[in-house]
Amino acid sequence: MKTLGLLGGMSWESTAIYYRLLNEIVRERLGGLHSAKLLLWSLDFAEIAERQHKGDWDGAGVLLEEAARKLEAGGAEGLLICTNTMHKLADQVQAAVAMPLIHIADATAVAIGRAGVNRPGLLATRFTMEQDFYKGRLIDKYELHPVVPDEAGRHMVHRVIYDELCQGIVSEVSKAAYIDEIARMRRDDKIDGVIMGCTEITMLIGQQVFDVPVFDTTRIHAEAAVEFALG
Repeated sequence: MKTLGLLGGMSWESTAIYYRLLNEIVRERLGGLHSAKLLLWSLDFAEIAERQHKGDWDGAGVLLEEAARKLEAGGAEGLLICTNTMHKLADQVQAAVAMPLIHIADATAVAIGRAGVNRPGLLATRFTMEQDFYKGRLIDKYELHPVVPDEAGRHMVHRVIYDELCQGIVSEVSKAAYIDEIARMRRDDKIDGVIMGCTEITMLIGQQVFDVPVFDTTRIHAEAAVEFALG
C-alpha cells in the first residue's frame, strides 16, 4: 500500500471526513484491521481564506508548495489537496513535488461520465463556480457542460460554506435553501445531476434528497486515492 499525503485543514471539517473515508474504504477493500497509510499536513484555514478573498493566490500557493514538499520528504507517495477550491493551484503544487497529485476534478469527471450525466449543476465556493480552473477542466478535458447557480444562488451557496459549514454549523434552513436552488436549476437550467463541488457540502446534503445523480466530490476523491494507493 502506498502512503498518501493529505494537504488538509481547508477546512478541517471536511479533512476529518477525508480521514474517515480513506480508512473506511481501505478496510472495505482489504478487510480485517487494515487502514490507510496517511500523512496529513493540516494548514490554518484562516491564513488560506484570507489570501483567497484578497486574490493572493500566489501567497496561498507558496504555503501549499511548502507543505507538499514536507509531505514528500516524510514519505508520501501520492498527494491529495483536500479541497476543490485549492485545485486552482494544482499545477503549481504538482510542479513542486515528484509524487503524483490525484486531481479531484478528474476523479469527479470520470464518475459523472459513468453515470451518463452531461449537464451537472455545480455547487461550490464562489471561486470554483465563477473561475475556469474547475469548470474549464470539466469542459475542455471531458466535454461536460457544468452549470452554476445565478448570482443570488452563488452568493447563498458560498456564504453557507464559509459562514456555516467550515465552522461546523449544519443548518436545516441552509439545507432547504440548497435543495430549493437545485430544484430551480433543474427547472430553469435543465441540469441532469449535481456536483457537490465543495468538500464541506457533504455535511449538508446528499443523494438521499435528490432524484438525479449526486456527485460527492469528497467521497469520489477518497475512492480515487485508495485506488492509487492499492494499485
